[in-house]
Amino acid sequence: MAREGYTPKQLARISGVSVRTLHHYDQIGLLVPQRRDNGYRSYCAADVERLQQILLYRQMGLDLHAVGELLDARDYDPARALQQHLDALRSEHARLETLIATVEKTLATMKGDATMTDQERFEGLKAETIAQNEKTYGAEARARYGDKAVDEANRKLARMSEQEWTDIMELEEAIKAQLKAAMATGDPASAEAAELVRMHARWLAAHWPDGAYSPEAHRGMAKGYLADQRFIDYYDSACGAGATQFLHDAICANA
Repeated sequence: MAREGYTPKQLARISGVSVRTLHHYDQIGLLVPQRRDNGYRSYCAADVERLQQILLYRQMGLDLHAVGELLDARDYDPARALQQHLDALRSEHARLETLIATVEKTLATMKGDATMTDQERFEGLKAETIAQNEKTYGAEARARYGDKAVDEANRKLARMSEQEWTDIMELEEAIKAQLKAAMATGDPASAEAAELVRMHARWLAAHWPDGAYSPEAHRGMAKGYLADQRFIDYYDSACGAGATQFLHDAICANA
């Protein structure tokens, strides 16, 4: 690095991000370089390190606002964060290996070169579901709850028997039906809404580490639903407009 630091063009070339992206990061306060006497941006070694961390978290699925909050937190530890990222990558690698092995054996079975038991198919399905959940929600969950909690939740799902897995999938569908019934009453405090919340609590307890469920945590999750468009799309598309809001209100009234 030159003593005066990198220009945006130089940093863009070595990092793979565009100059436009670097300017945007500067404008939103995520990566603010020093200015030279001529007013041009200059990125020092600390800026390069921060950019690497930004890109790592972006690859994990965090949005820019969440990345900024994480990096600027008082207790942020770069080494610990990098170790957590490495642990998450290793966990993802293990799941991908399971999926690859399942797909390879499935193809071999189709060609008549191998046989595949129902148990093997089921284990592959679990691994695929866990991997998809990690891809979709893992980054936020790890940032909010920590790697230990998320890894334990994944292990809990992986240990489920086929019957337990089937039961939890059926419960998920039953929750949607109950949500529709509760919405029809128009009252988040109705008996139907209370039953909805009990069902949803069982579903959370099945996914969360043992002992992690509490009414307070349940209400916190409900607030998170309203703040995440993915959850809004999930419930509203399945149960009608306003379903996520009603679920939130029901949980706050009954949990």
